[in-house]
Amino acid sequence: MPENPLFQNIGIQKMGNNHRHSAKVRDKYITLAHGSGGKAMRDLIDDVFVTAFDNPILDSLEDQATFNISSLTQYGNKLAFSTDSYVVDPLFFPGSNIGELAINGTVNDLAVGGAKPLYLTCSVILEEGLAIETLRRVVTSMKVAATKAGIKIVTGDTKVVQRGAADKLFINTAGIGIVPDGVNISTQNIQPGDVVIINGEIGNHGTAILIARGELALESNIESDCQPLNDLVAKILEVCPHIQAMRDATRGGLATVLNEFALSANVGIRIHEIAIPVREQVKGVCEILGLDPLYLANEGKLVVVVKRESVDQVLSVMKSHPAGENSCVIGEIIDAPTGVVLLNAGFGAERIIDMLVGEQLPRIC
Repeated sequence: MPENPLFQNIGIQKMGNNHRHSAKVRDKYITLAHGSGGKAMRDLIDDVFVTAFDNPILDSLEDQATFNISSLTQYGNKLAFSTDSYVVDPLFFPGSNIGELAINGTVNDLAVGGAKPLYLTCSVILEEGLAIETLRRVVTSMKVAATKAGIKIVTGDTKVVQRGAADKLFINTAGIGIVPDGVNISTQNIQPGDVVIINGEIGNHGTAILIARGELALESNIESDCQPLNDLVAKILEVCPHIQAMRDATRGGLATVLNEFALSANVGIRIHEIAIPVREQVKGVCEILGLDPLYLANEGKLVVVVKRESVDQVLSVMKSHPAGENSCVIGEIIDAPTGVVLLNAGFGAERIIDMLVGEQLPRIC
C-alpha cells in the first residue's frame, strides 16, 4: 500500500480553496487506527494538523509541496536544505516544548548557513495512548513558532506505533531556505586574528531540561533559551555579509562548536572564562552535579566568527536585537596549537577544552 502522507487527501471534498473535511477527532487518545490510513487518520490529520498549519501551498493537499522556482530564486541562487529529529524528554519543559523546539531547531540550522528559511516539513511518530489534547498543544505551539520565524509548514507524514514502541511523540522537521548572493559562511573562512562572539548566556536549555525531569531535588526558575535566530542572522548579514563562520550551539554546547571550528579550519581558539556569560543558577547546578556549562545544550545560542575589524559593527547590531542583547566577545582565533581550544582561566592558567566524550544529558533535543 502507498505511504500515508501527513496531509493526505483522503475523500476530502473541497468547495473553494478553504473548505475541508469538517469532522473532529472524537477520541481522547491516539490509537493504532490513527495511523491506518482510514477515517480516523483522516480526521486526526485534518482536525489537528491541517487546520493549524493552513497555508496556500498546503491547501492543495497533494502528496508533496510544489512551488515555483522563481519564488525561491528571488532571494538568491543557492539552496540550503536541513533536517533534524526531536526526541526530547519531557515533551514540555520550562520556556518551551518539543513542538517549538522542532521548528526553531531546523530554522536555526538553515539560518547559521546564511539562508533565509522558507518552508518546513513536519513528520511525527505517535505512540498509542498519547493524549490527543497533548498533541494538539504541541501542534499549536509549532504553528506559533513557525509564524514567529516567518516560515510555512507545507507537507509531512504521520505514523502511529504500538504502546511501548516509542516515548509519546517524536518529531522530524526538514527545511529549505535560500542563501543570498554574496553570502559564503563556512568554517573554511576562519583565519588567525578573527574574533569569536556569542549572543548570550550558555547552558540554560540543558539545565531547564534537567530540572524538568524531576529526578533531582532541585528547584530553579531557569527556562530554555529556545528561540528562532533567523532574524538576528539577517540583521548581522545586513551590516556584515562577509561573516567568517556561524553555528548554533545545541548538543555538546559551546565547547563542541568551538572544537568543530578549530578542527575544520586547522587553527587554534582561545576563549576567556571571565568573558563567557553563564547564569549563576546554571553554575550552581553544574557544581552540584559535576557538569561543565561549556558542554550543556542550548537552543537559542549563536556562535559567530568575524574579522577583527568587523567586531564593533557586528556586536552593535546583535545587541540591538532581542535575541542578542547579551552578546559579547569571548575569544579569538590563534595560529597554534591547531585543532585545539584553550580556555584562559585567568592568572596565566590555561586548559584544553576537548570534544565532549559520552553524553552528559541524553534526549536533550
